[in-house]
Amino acid sequence: MTGSWAPARLLRRALRPPEAGRGNALPAGAWWLWALGLATAASRTTNPLLLALLVAVAGYVVAARRTDAPWARSYGAFVKLGLFVVALRLVFSVVLGSPVPGSHTVATLPELPLPDWAQGVRIGGRITAEQLVFALYDGMKLAALLICVGAANSLANPARLLKSLPGALYEAGVAVVVAMTFAPNMVADVVRLRTARRLRGRPTGGVRAVAQIGLPVLEGALERSVAVAASMDARGYGRTAQVPPSVRHTTNVLTLGGLLGVCAGAYGLLAAEGAVYGLPLLLAGLVAAMAGLRLGGRRSVRTRYRPDRWGARAWLVAGSGAAVAGAMVWAAGADPEALRPGVVPLTAPVLPLWPAAAVLIGLLPALVAPVPPSPAAPAADPGTKEQA
Repeated sequence: MTGSWAPARLLRRALRPPEAGRGNALPAGAWWLWALGLATAASRTTNPLLLALLVAVAGYVVAARRTDAPWARSYGAFVKLGLFVVALRLVFSVVLGSPVPGSHTVATLPELPLPDWAQGVRIGGRITAEQLVFALYDGMKLAALLICVGAANSLANPARLLKSLPGALYEAGVAVVVAMTFAPNMVADVVRLRTARRLRGRPTGGVRAVAQIGLPVLEGALERSVAVAASMDARGYGRTAQVPPSVRHTTNVLTLGGLLGVCAGAYGLLAAEGAVYGLPLLLAGLVAAMAGLRLGGRRSVRTRYRPDRWGARAWLVAGSGAAVAGAMVWAAGADPEALRPGVVPLTAPVLPLWPAAAVLIGLLPALVAPVPPSPAAPAADPGTKEQA
């Protein structure tokens, strides 16, 4: 009896996620591909039940796999930003009106008369339940996109993401990484200063408290900017190797032509009349752009220290996001009414079974990604704190 349970015990031990360290941490690109897959799925639907399920999946994975790094605390800020977007969309619908017709009047505001050249625009007037529900669905869609991006910001180490970029995009990648780390560090500074004021018995709300907190936050941001500039200069940022003019011109032609091909192919896939040439153009553009980036990498004279390796767990995390996106794109074409519920006439949304089951595939990172170490546990490796 003991021998029959041995294979099951070995299988559970093999599938159990290990503790994250410098050697087995997921590449930042895997987290971004997973989050972009969820965001793509959110962009294909306005069903509030599916959008809420996507947000719940992203939130659960963040809660299960984020670390105590400064950028990992930015998820709550993105959630608040998403709620603000929903509220702002509802306010705009109430004040500026909506082209959605409706028969269920909620309230009637005084309408501001506008000149003839402003036809089609109104301020105030009748507010219907249909237009409010339409605005709510639209705001939830945008909020879900923001929250998925916030999940990637909380789980992926921006510095490790920079290491995965091609050499031709290194300069642009540094600017993007610096911009991405500014907001999480600022949020961490605000939390730290508010905690210090609370411990000293000082108020943390109000205009005066915000003004007193803002100055140290800006001072810390300036100090970090100066430190980043000094470190970039010490590492030879901006220095390039000598490249023949022919290679430089070929690189520009391939990169620009590839990007144009990608744009034309994407438009062809989205437009019904361009479905025949859309996929070939997209593939040709991707090949040309990758060749241009490969040639452009010759200008970079930097080397990579401990490059990230894509293992089976990284591919499972990235593939789960791609599976969610692919299933939602297919469902949008097979059953568009379930993914985009109508508001005229006003009916309650229904949760479609197969798209909802496909969204649950996004929970796979919470099962296979390495577990972040406990803050109280001693680090087994000097680079443990640098996990994604």
